[in-house]
Amino acid sequence: MIALADCNNFYASCERVFQPWLEKVPIVVLSNNDGCVIARSNEAKKLGVPMGAPAFKFEKVFEKQGVHVFSANFALYGDLSNRVMNTIRQEVNCMEVYSIDEVFMDFSDVSLLKEKALEIKTKVKKWTGIPVSIGVAPTKALAKVANYYAKKYVKQGVLVLENPSYISRALKKLPIGELWGVGRRYAKFLTQRGVVTAHDLVSLDENWVRKNMTVAGLRL
Repeated sequence: MIALADCNNFYASCERVFQPWLEKVPIVVLSNNDGCVIARSNEAKKLGVPMGAPAFKFEKVFEKQGVHVFSANFALYGDLSNRVMNTIRQEVNCMEVYSIDEVFMDFSDVSLLKEKALEIKTKVKKWTGIPVSIGVAPTKALAKVANYYAKKYVKQGVLVLENPSYISRALKKLPIGELWGVGRRYAKFLTQRGVVTAHDLVSLDENWVRKNMTVAGLRL
């Protein structure tokens, strides 16, 4: 079993670590030149602020809705990322840092999967102030799927996908564009051919997938 820990709204969460009063307040973080939105708190998402939005087009929205706007501070984000990863490193035998806010963990020797994931989540929040969601499943791609649901729909922020029937149900509800490894181009290509969920992709003929999505698509 493989677990994926993903920091929630990482850049926005980093700003909250040093300004706790910003909890529950809408936050956006802008790119280096303050040109575009590169991170949003859940509150900002609910206001309809899209990722990549040009900041100047939303100035009135930010002002009217009380959105707090930050210039990116990558030194801060990198430092907090290291703290998160070092905290997790103490809890697992093997891990792979995938990005500044994501890490895969080897759970093959873990007997109580959900309990261990909750323990890690709690420890990271306590030691670093950063909230994380954790998905656990037999493969990296499925761990990504589990994390997607954990982040969006599970109150505890932890989901284990182990039972084949549960995995199938999760894939049937997952839009193809949300599947790790399927970019915009493939998502559009597949949707036009009636492949609208992750389960639809799994059900395709392997030769067709190899021809149209290369070996990488076949492995996925």
